[in-house]
Amino acid sequence: MDIPTLFSVKDKIILITGGAKGIGRMISQGFVQNGATVYISSRDAKACAQACTELNALGQGRAEYITADLYKEEDVQKLAEELGKREGKLHVLINNSGSNWGESYDTYPAAAWDRVLNLNLKRVFQLTQAVTPLLESASTKADPSRIINIGSIDGLRVPSLSTFAYSASKAGLHHLSRVLASHLGPRGITSNTIACGPFESKMMKATLDLYKDVIEEGIPMGRIGSKEDVAGTCLWLSGRAGAWVNGATIALDGGTVVQSKL
Repeated sequence: MDIPTLFSVKDKIILITGGAKGIGRMISQGFVQNGATVYISSRDAKACAQACTELNALGQGRAEYITADLYKEEDVQKLAEELGKREGKLHVLINNSGSNWGESYDTYPAAAWDRVLNLNLKRVFQLTQAVTPLLESASTKADPSRIINIGSIDGLRVPSLSTFAYSASKAGLHHLSRVLASHLGPRGITSNTIACGPFESKMMKATLDLYKDVIEEGIPMGRIGSKEDVAGTCLWLSGRAGAWVNGATIALDGGTVVQSKL
């Protein structure tokens, strides 16, 4: 039960949606630096190519990309088929791609619900469904395949910002992940969620530019998340140490959701 055995992801095949930027990029780096083969996917081919170049310079593992616009339903199957052609199996699926929409309650549009729920919830189910045969191909009794869904503490608490569709989609994702854990566990696949607090990302940039000090004051640990925090959690869930974790929602937030407001 040494550390290399418990936490190794060497030679595992990982698919990370939105893996070129933000939290997805942090996770991608953690896997590549520990010997995994990482496929990153997003609609921004240029960003994917640049990320792969930078990640491959780190050594140990390797990074490749498959361009897919997950706002488009047909790209889900294309992504699964291309990955199947290249590898024929998948050890870890990380559903990280996400969208947000902030607007006041009185003007919050129907279009926001369609856009955010499609990407944050519906496409997660559809992509997971599409790659399930690949996950089954990689699974063993001692080392099941893994689904890691990147959720949010805004799906656990009431957010202060007017992001109605986002917080509802993440709460739905957390429960979908538990439902998948029940359905897919017997097929050798675990499903867990990381409910992330604030990290440096494109989605959080504007908020952090204005309110970083205020946000950090509200976190018991006194800082926002780092790449080591989220990558390390994913590595634990993907290695032998995380093989019996199934149906969990892990708040990775420095204690934000348990911070007393009184």
